[in-house]
Amino acid sequence: MVLVESKTISFDDFISWLPARSEYRYELRDGEILEMPKPRGKHSEIAGEISGKLYLEVTRLGLSYLIPRESIVKSIDGKSGYEPDVIVLDREMLAQEQRWETESIITQGSSVKLAIEVVSTNWQDDYAIKQIAYQALGIQEYWVVDYLGLGGRNFIGYPKQPTISVYYLVDGEYDLHQFRSNELIVSPTFPDLELSIDRMG
Repeated sequence: MVLVESKTISFDDFISWLPARSEYRYELRDGEILEMPKPRGKHSEIAGEISGKLYLEVTRLGLSYLIPRESIVKSIDGKSGYEPDVIVLDREMLAQEQRWETESIITQGSSVKLAIEVVSTNWQDDYAIKQIAYQALGIQEYWVVDYLGLGGRNFIGYPKQPTISVYYLVDGEYDLHQFRSNELIVSPTFPDLELSIDRMG
């Protein structure tokens, strides 16, 4: 991750600044633009596989959800903007998102059925910063897919091992359940989904 600009900017200025095409991804953190490499290799493969399995489940159940290629989630304080690796949106709730059609921006947690981050070197962001931001926004379910077991011991235990952390909103706070090896995850949003960390890639 590279800090692009040392001065702080607003969310709207960040959206205006975003390049239409780039070999990097950009996120806004507390008013600062951060540059990250786009997902490649295994990271990209796992995000794509999860998207595909979720799409099949959405289709099988006839749910009014969509899985966009890109979107930016605006934090509740308006100082940050995140681009999840995978996001599942509620089509009906998108009618209330004024910036969705023109800018692919999500401002309300109720529009998001599930947000997923696939861990890379910046694991602290996924386990701490984004988890706090998504909880504050009211996103009902959030996964951290740590396929290499990179997270700190206080997040995934010791010995460290590949882990999927599933956070689900209960009374305004995330309840956490973790799944390792061949354990099938339990997703409140997709209860019949058959997915484990060992079956990825």
